[in-house]
This record gives sequence, C-alpha cells and structure tokens, in this order.
Amino acid sequence: MSTMRSIRLGLLATVAVAAASGLPAAAQQITGTPGSPGATTTIDGKYLPPPAPKFGGDINLQASQSKPYWPARVVPPQGAPNVLLIMTDDQGYGVSGTFGGVIPTPAMDRIAQMGLRYTQCHSTALCSPTRAALITGRNHHSVGFGIISEQATGYPGYDSILGPENATIGTILKQNGYATSWFGKNHNTPSYQYGATGPFDQWPIGMGFDYFYGFMGGETDQWTPYLFRNTTQVFPWVGNPGYNLTTDMADDAIAHLRQLNAAAPDQPFFVYYVPGGTHSPHQPTKEWIDKFKGKFDMGWNALREQIFANQKRLGVIPANTQLTAWPDDLQKWETLTADEKKLFARQAEVFAAYVAYTDHEIGRVIQEVQDEGKLDNTLIIYISGDNGTSAEGTTRGTPNQYTAYNGILDLPIAEQLKAYDAWGSAATYPHMAVAWSWAFDTPFKWMKQVASHFGGTRQGMAIAWPNHIKDAGGIRTQFHHLIDIVPTILEATGIPAPLMVNGIAQKPIEGVSMAYTFDKANANAPSARTTQYFEMFANRAIYHDGWIAATTPPAPPWLLGTVKLPEDVVNGYKWELYNIAEDYSESNDLAAKMPDKLRELQELFIVEATKYNVFPLDNSVLPRIVAARPSATAGRNTFTYSGELSGLPESDAPSILNRSYTITAELDIPGAGTTVGRAGPQDGNEGMIVTEGGRFGGYALYLLRGKPVFVYNFVGLEHFRWEGKDALTPGKHTVVFDFKYEGPGFGKGGTGVLKVDDKEVATSKIPHTIPFIIAIEETFDVGVDTRTGVEDKDYQVPFRFTGKLDKLTIKLGPVQLTSEDHQVIRHARAGANN
Repeated sequence: MSTMRSIRLGLLATVAVAAASGLPAAAQQITGTPGSPGATTTIDGKYLPPPAPKFGGDINLQASQSKPYWPARVVPPQGAPNVLLIMTDDQGYGVSGTFGGVIPTPAMDRIAQMGLRYTQCHSTALCSPTRAALITGRNHHSVGFGIISEQATGYPGYDSILGPENATIGTILKQNGYATSWFGKNHNTPSYQYGATGPFDQWPIGMGFDYFYGFMGGETDQWTPYLFRNTTQVFPWVGNPGYNLTTDMADDAIAHLRQLNAAAPDQPFFVYYVPGGTHSPHQPTKEWIDKFKGKFDMGWNALREQIFANQKRLGVIPANTQLTAWPDDLQKWETLTADEKKLFARQAEVFAAYVAYTDHEIGRVIQEVQDEGKLDNTLIIYISGDNGTSAEGTTRGTPNQYTAYNGILDLPIAEQLKAYDAWGSAATYPHMAVAWSWAFDTPFKWMKQVASHFGGTRQGMAIAWPNHIKDAGGIRTQFHHLIDIVPTILEATGIPAPLMVNGIAQKPIEGVSMAYTFDKANANAPSARTTQYFEMFANRAIYHDGWIAATTPPAPPWLLGTVKLPEDVVNGYKWELYNIAEDYSESNDLAAKMPDKLRELQELFIVEATKYNVFPLDNSVLPRIVAARPSATAGRNTFTYSGELSGLPESDAPSILNRSYTITAELDIPGAGTTVGRAGPQDGNEGMIVTEGGRFGGYALYLLRGKPVFVYNFVGLEHFRWEGKDALTPGKHTVVFDFKYEGPGFGKGGTGVLKVDDKEVATSKIPHTIPFIIAIEETFDVGVDTRTGVEDKDYQVPFRFTGKLDKLTIKLGPVQLTSEDHQVIRHARAGANN
C-alpha cells in the first residue's frame, strides 16, 4: 500500500471515529442546507452539550478535492420566545402599586395589564436562597443555599455550593441556542470565591450566562458600587458626576440588547434582570426623592389601612381577607414624638423613591424590547421582591446599615436627624424603621427572614407573553413558589430539563410549570403545586392542599439574632395552623382547635425537610457570619504584600476583628520634590499604605503630608485617630501600628500604638471595635484606596502612595472570645473548617 493511500485512509478512519459519537439523525432537525454556514439545528436537550455531530463532507488529501461541512448552529425550537426575567429586592406584597401599594410601579402595571397577576407566589424569605431557587428550579436547601452565602456552613443544605448536578436555567437555555445575560445582583457565589483568582464556575459566566454586569454580594452602594463586568472589577462612576447604578444597569442592559439585535436579530435572548433596589442601602437620586416629599406623613398604621383597602379594590386579596393585628412590639404612629415622625417619614420617602426609581429603569428595559419589535414574543416575568420587606433597619432605622449589622440596634433619633437632608445620598448608607416594613407587607404578619409566614414569603408577580396569554389583566390565585419559574420557562420555550450536563447527571427539577395558568380556561384550575415547605433560621412552615402549619418566631428579625433563642431548635418552637383556602392572610390560628391536623402537617414537614437537605436546623444569625469557611486565608496569621494591590474581597483579606494585630510597613521615602513612579505632592510624600472598608466603617494606615496616620472608623459613628507629629524624612523607614485587643468578647476595645523606626509617636486606647462586619462590599487595598475613603476629611480616593512600599506585613493574634461566645458559634463552625 502506498504511503499516500495510508495517510488518506488514516484521515478517513479518524473522521469515522469522531462521527460515531453523533446523535441519531432523528434526534436533530437541521434547517437550511446541511453543512452550509447558515444551517441550524434544534437538539433534544437531554444531554448538554450535545455530542459532536457527524461530519457530512468529504476529506481528501487536497482541499480542492474535498468537501467542507460546517456543524449546524444550535438554535431553540421554532417560535421559542425571548425571556426577560425580572426580580426586585426586599419588597413585600404591599409595596408595589400593582398589588395595592401606594408607590407607583407603572412598569409592573404594564406587565400585569398585558398579562396576569399572581396573588399566591412565594419566595424563601431571604436573598441568596430565593435566587438559587429561582435560577435552578430546585428548593434552596437542595442546592446548598439554605442561608445567604455570607453565613454558609459545612452542610449540604447550607454550604452555598450549587453543585454541577444543579444546572441553572442560564446553562440550559445557553446550550439550547439562547443568548444569555445577567444584570444586577448575584449573591449565588460562595462569599469566599469573590476574589480575582476565582474559581469562576459559580460566577454568573460559569453558571451559563454569556455576559454579566453587576455586583457579587447581597448589596452594594449605588453611588460607588462594587461592580463587575464578567469577572473584572469596573469603576464607571469615576469622572461621571451624578452616577447611580440603578440607571447605569438599565443603560448597560439596553446597550447589550441592541448589540444582540444588531448581530443576530433572530436569536432569542434570555435576560436575567435583578437590580439592587430596594435592598439597603436605599439610594435613589434626589429627583426621585423629591417626588415623595410628605407622602408618608400619615404614618405606618394609616398606610397599612390604605394598602389593605387598595388590595381589596384591585382584587389582589379575597374580599373576606382580614387585616392581621399590629404587633405589640412596634409603636403605633400616634405615640411617636414630632422628631420621630419627621425622621421616620423621611425614611419611607427615600424607600418609596427607590422603589419607583427602580421600576422606572426596569420600564426602560421593557420599552427597548418593544422598540426592537420583539415584545409580542417575549415572555416577561416580573417578581416584586425576593422576600418580604426588610427588618434589618431595626425599630429606629439608620443612616448607616453597618451599625445594625454590628449589633447597634437603637441609634438615637437626634443622631439620625443629622443625616436628614442627606438621607439616600452618597454620604449615607440608609435603611428604614421596621414598622414601615411591617406595613409594606400588608395584609400579612412578619417580613424578610421569617419563612414561617407570608409577610416573609409572599411576592407579587406579573407575567406577560402577548402572543400567548390572551386573558390580559387577569388574576391567578394558584399556590406557587419561585422554584416553579424554571419549569415554566422550559415549557414555554419547548426545551426539556436535561438529564445530564457536562457529563454530570442532574437532580430532577423540583418545581412544577405554571404555564397551565396562561390559558383563561384554567383561571380557576386547582394549583399544580400541592405541597411546599419553608425554612429560614429554623422558622419554618409546611403548606399542603390549602392548609399551612407554621412556627411562631421566637424573636423578631429586627433584633438580628442578638437575643437568646431556643436551644432545642426541633421541639422548642410553638406552632400555628391556618386554613389559607379560607384565611388568606393567616389571621385565624386553628392550632388549638385542630391538633390532629397540626400534627399531620408537622410530620409532613419532617418528610419534606429530610428530602430536601433542610437538616440540621440552625437558628443562629450573627454567629454564622463569623463561622469559618474555606478560603485562602483560613488558618493563616501572617500576610505579606508589596507594591500596589487593590480589590481584594473581605474573604481574601486578613481579618482584624476581635483580636490583636500588628501592621508593619517598610517604606522608601523619596527626596523632596520627587516621587516613585508617579506625580505626587511637592511638600511631602503621602498616600495610602493599607486600608479595608471605607466611609461607613473600616481602618486605614497612610501618610498625610508626610506624617504617619492610622484611622479606625467605627461604623461611621466615631473616628479614632493616631498621628505622628513629624513628616518622614527621605530614605528607609518602618511604620508600625500595633493593636492589643482587650477581650475576650465581641467588639471589645483595646490600645493602639503607632511607631516610626521603633519609636512610639502616638498611643491611644479605644472603648470598642467593630464586632462582626467591617464592610461587605468594600475591599482590602494596599498602596491605594478604591471605592470610598475611611476618612473623607483627610483624603479623596484613590490616594495612591507616592513613595515606595517595599513590604507590608500584617500579623494576627488569636480571636479572643468568651466561652459563651464560643459555645454560641460552636455548632455554626461544625463541618465548616476545611
């Protein structure tokens, strides 16, 4: 046999082996001329990605004697709709005007008028868990999100790891030919994987989304956001006065839709649009705040009555619904002082402005879909809130949410009134008093975090699909959960849930499709969902066939877990029972009258909880924040850096909380009038050496006009300062800040000593330190300060160091907690030390 013939047969044999892995022809439907560049194909979608198709051309030794054959491009089934999935943040059932609230939400109104309103749609009661359920179609514990990622513990239901066996709707649609994108809040990446080193498999681009523009955690400052494009941190507000993320996000989504339309106008898109509004910080623009001046002077009790009347008028609650009782723990409006009323009304004005502003920008995205001529075949799902309205502002509200996060729950009214005019601006990081939150969850009891009651889990939802939903303006009362959104999208697009993705067998989708409700003939059909469990912080409930059994919260969520909770989490809770088929608002507790029914549902909860990874139950709140989690910093007590470094998330930074520490900076100070590598001041070197946090809490070591300064910003309430009297002379110097923590216990004080070349230049004792969270979305920076500064009076970011930082070393002492503190967090740490 000739050598050339052997080569040719070898080539053909290689092609034959590759072709053997292709699907049977019947499984794929090719349109266009097979093998041509324009050919497309649908796939059966059971195995993603699909096996490589058979090569249908001819390969010879010369291209002139061969025939090319292009694999067909994968496209969705013919007629598959575009999908625009929208969800706002921290909005209970009574927030939107669409569901009886007093805040206008015309964009949501538009969807409801084109389509349907759903009056029994449910979340998980908290951010990360709801979002995980929404994008996977599975219960939150089933995909590792029984709690927010910042409180993850080492159990399958709580480790914040989605797992490759739980492919998202983004992955499924992308593999079936959709263009997928994600705008806004993520909060489904483990908090210890936010760093630039990844891994990125649980970032949006690793979860099936071609494009991501948003923020990774549960919240971000809207004026100076901790923002990413795909995996790169970006700073769009720099040089952009008046910037606000709420508008920027809509601008970016609109620009992306236009690019898609220009490049591939016939390719269906899936846009997941999840703005930060209205999670704290409440930061709308002044234009929107001004629209609501005086709108809440009537107070929260009158507001509640007004919302309740609106809801009955609109038909979004049954006519026989009872308004649940006002809780004894919250003051009634008429008992407040004039200053309290002034402050609290302002808080609600800013919140309402944020709701309206967010809805307005959502409306711009919807309008872009119409302007491109695609509205009729776009399935639009608009969910008002990922849980009930937030109680995290405490009973008093706060101009800086980090005060509440760190256990300061009663900030004086006089102190807050100092921020009255600035409320919502870049100078504040605000939240409102919890009584407003209770009112905005009308007609229900409770709010965000409370999974046992509808105040925490009932969400207003509107769905439109003009080509298919003809009962425009209709109302649907079937009981559903947000895990039902994925199967609804799959049924609408004609795409099956895959059996295998990337070689990994998939868990079954746990939701049920709601598409049956699109047909007017099924307006009053029985719900396809008959059973659903709820659980968060051990507050739990079980729904089955029109009945719900629910535990009574042992402490209100606005105390943020700072009070003693039942040690017997399984048996130490009281239970309530409601027939919600007749009692929509859970106002008539039947537990005492029907113990057998209650026991039946309690047993069902155990069954469902076992099935979906709910155990072990854990009612701790703040201790889980400080529980150990896998990270590059776990077990380390010495950290060394040199040169300029910025953008390290909290999980990758050395934690100085509740411990002694020493920061040592080895500096090279240039001579007068010179700097190292960049322009700088002529009267002395200055700039940031190291910082973590910013305007609302943190610390910084820097040179100011040549003098060493250490500032500790105690959640914006106090600034403790150490400063040397003399500027550093040119040459080598060692600057040290040594802090001796006076524990044990959370947030204790200590003594700090600032030294230059082994000489003490400032010593001071401080009464307290930040106990739990320095900054969720500020970063650890060396040689520069990004985002916001720790001390605005001294410098403005980026405040680059104008000398040379040869070496920075941070040494940490052991965490100092009491035996009681250790006991409280012991079970939260169990299994988490990896």
